[in-house]
Amino acid sequence: MWVVPEKEIAGLMTAEAAFDAVESVFAAMADGKAYNFPVVREAIGHEDALYGFKGGFDGAALNMGLKAGGYWPNNQKHGLINHQSTVFLFDPDTGRVSAAVGGNLLTALRTAAASSVSIKHLAPKDAKVLGMIGAGHQSAFQMRAASKAGKFERVLGWNPHPDMLGRLEETAAEIGLPFEAVDLDRLGSEADVIISITSAFEPLLKDGHVKGPTHIAAMGTDTKGKQELDPALVARARLFTDEVAQSTSIGEFQHAAGQGLIKDADVTPIGKVITGAHEGRGDAEVTIFDGTGVGLQDLAVAAAVVDLARDQGKAVEVEI
Repeated sequence: MWVVPEKEIAGLMTAEAAFDAVESVFAAMADGKAYNFPVVREAIGHEDALYGFKGGFDGAALNMGLKAGGYWPNNQKHGLINHQSTVFLFDPDTGRVSAAVGGNLLTALRTAAASSVSIKHLAPKDAKVLGMIGAGHQSAFQMRAASKAGKFERVLGWNPHPDMLGRLEETAAEIGLPFEAVDLDRLGSEADVIISITSAFEPLLKDGHVKGPTHIAAMGTDTKGKQELDPALVARARLFTDEVAQSTSIGEFQHAAGQGLIKDADVTPIGKVITGAHEGRGDAEVTIFDGTGVGLQDLAVAAAVVDLARDQGKAVEVEI
């Protein structure tokens, strides 16, 4: 089997490669050539940690495997980030393990790639203002990826803890865009594209905040109870996601669905837009992409990084 250590990922995987891998796997899902396995996610009763597995099989790319890992909120005392994961790939012809890949940076890259895919296919024409809700670890990845998917001229930012907004300002400067910290009223009325990437358990962006043609990539909700958007906002938008059943059960759309404001049939897999089976934005004023995160995304970027690592001599071969 091939091992690609976490320390090698930054020098191998680019935002562009992650975008291509995620866009392709979303299309394969829409075509029925790839499917995700049921997600396992459990509170283990130790260190307040959540641990689980996401896996699947992509018959188009012949990728099979799983990501194992989760969230350890006390990892600062160990000098580690809170999200920890490893991706395991298996040979679909024999079932033998073929690779183990550090999954921490890959998770951030594939999450950012998913929102940037949605921006490419769903953002209003000539979108110029990017709004960022959230200034945590993944926000920088999100902004960098978004800047490659759209032609933005400025960035607006809001965070529940304003002292963290420096991360957004620094990232905007890095990609050459002016940044302004604003309230949610201004962000919702001025931003053409909004990315929310928080761990909130209550709606932050309200229906009344959002005015005019807008695309929202809701990327923070992946667990029962989490919530970033007002259900009334969800109810008036045209809705897209990575996987419908996951979105309405543990994703951002769980709340609107639970209140009877939407049903599964109101949510379209984004892969159908990529393949041309759905018109996408059409005449909708507001579109929302609920990025819940699926195992196939992890397999796609892991398989791509294994190929890059082998080509560059950075993969370690281990007999198991």
